[in-house]
Amino acid sequence: MTRSRRKAPRRSFGAIRKLPSGRYQARFPGADGILRAAPQTYETKREAELFLAQIQADQARGDWIDPTAGEVLFAEYATRWIDERGVAATTDELYRRLLRLHLESTFGDQYVNAISPAKVRTWRAERRKATGATTTAKSYRLLKAIMQTAVEDDLIRRNPCSIRGAGREDADERPVATVEQVFALAEAIGIRWRLMVLLGAFASMRPEELAELRQADIDLDTGSVRVRRAAPELNTGRRVIGDLKSRAGKREIMLPGFVLLDVRRHLEWFAKDGPDGLVFVGERGAALRGTTFGRKWRKARDAVGMPKEFRFYDLRHTGNTLAADTGAKLKDLMVRAGQSSERAQLIYQHSTKAHQRKLADDIDANVRSQSTSVDRGSGAAPRIVPSLAPPARAARRK
Repeated sequence: MTRSRRKAPRRSFGAIRKLPSGRYQARFPGADGILRAAPQTYETKREAELFLAQIQADQARGDWIDPTAGEVLFAEYATRWIDERGVAATTDELYRRLLRLHLESTFGDQYVNAISPAKVRTWRAERRKATGATTTAKSYRLLKAIMQTAVEDDLIRRNPCSIRGAGREDADERPVATVEQVFALAEAIGIRWRLMVLLGAFASMRPEELAELRQADIDLDTGSVRVRRAAPELNTGRRVIGDLKSRAGKREIMLPGFVLLDVRRHLEWFAKDGPDGLVFVGERGAALRGTTFGRKWRKARDAVGMPKEFRFYDLRHTGNTLAADTGAKLKDLMVRAGQSSERAQLIYQHSTKAHQRKLADDIDANVRSQSTSVDRGSGAAPRIVPSLAPPARAARRK
């Protein structure tokens, strides 16, 4: 009596078949139940079984990634990533520029799951030679953020951007204007724009905050300015009026006393009428434009002898340095400058209006002690403009 051959037990996961070449092909079910072939064939059936066991274990742990899920073009995925961020207009513009100029040329037509650590290293090395360290760091941070979202979307298993410190910017130290240089810039730029320079320095206000400052934001009784909105100007020239980038940007700034006379004069002579009137407008009453003001700023900067890399934004460094020299608490300094960071939030300190008033008074005393451009008398105007008469066209009061 012949013994019948025992059948092999039915496989509970996947399937293995022997190909005409003699090698073995393993197939496994994806999340949709459809069998997928392994990326390679195996010399022995045992090797194919080990592959299926590993896939089954990965799926049980939730670690399995569908190898076809990441077959989406990086350019398409990155564009959609930016669209879904909902970031401020200036940040949106920066992301799209970095993507267009520094990422798409290398990764644009590649699948997301084909971007490897080796490709990222090669791209970074080439970018550093072509554009420098700062732009490369910005581009790398964007690439890393996009690829991290791809990990969270289960398109890839690991983020290929793993170069330690590659996203850090080691920018050169910015120049800091002295008190005398600030007043010299305010004089050189002309009476219409003088207050912008003073507020940029001694109130640590950003240019986009000044561009959207309204009459109702200034309280002469308390000597304060409320920063509520901003109007940054994109590279296209479009003004984008809206909320500030962070909650810390919304703040009330107590002004040093020596600035108040300039504030009153400016509101009288140049600001648009009404509580909602813009404080800073051009000669024809139009909203402040970066290109127009930029020409005046560069001319004043050159007249004073400041370095060409000195930007209007750098005036904030003067104000921040003066405020720090008063011995103010870190929280007070950050409230005044409209700054926020995780480190600062971990410090349990509180900034009250009384603290802010004292800080402004201390700046006032500090500037008066350093500068011959400010009269020592209470509330006196800077002596660098001995007699300021209202412009012939604007001897008016709203």
